[in-house]
Amino acid sequence: YRPLAPIESHIQARPPNTMSASLSVPHTNDPAAFGASTPFILIARVQVKPGKVKEYLAIADETDLSVQDSEPGMLHHTFDVSETDDHAYAWSEVYQNDAALEAHLSNPVVGAYLQKHAAVCESFSVEVYGTLSDKTAEAARALPFPVKIWKTALGYSRVK
Repeated sequence: YRPLAPIESHIQARPPNTMSASLSVPHTNDPAAFGASTPFILIARVQVKPGKVKEYLAIADETDLSVQDSEPGMLHHTFDVSETDDHAYAWSEVYQNDAALEAHLSNPVVGAYLQKHAAVCESFSVEVYGTLSDKTAEAARALPFPVKIWKTALGYSRVK
């Protein structure tokens, strides 16, 4: 990972932002401002086997309810279907911080989901959008499916 070369040359001076008081991470072009304590997005892409959509949706629904009840650091958790492929789904997840992802990965509900899902899915992959600590990134990369991490180069967050 390497940040954009001199990013300062691309930034224009801006007037003060009165909305900044509501930000959990104010706008910055310093990648070091993001890490273990900042929110991030995870997208898990699922390709369901033909003839298994109804079974998979039941597994996903059960998992979603259980995650809602057991993971307060999971701020957003939806299961979305592609508008062009009725066998392609994505979990859209927003985590409060690294500890929330670590809780998710160690949640027995998620382990049960992954076991059930293996029989009805063709593929599963994960993309993380945000900077994780080295420890959490290592745990994510050790999962038994492809994981790609996109580190934050600049931005802000209102997620608290």
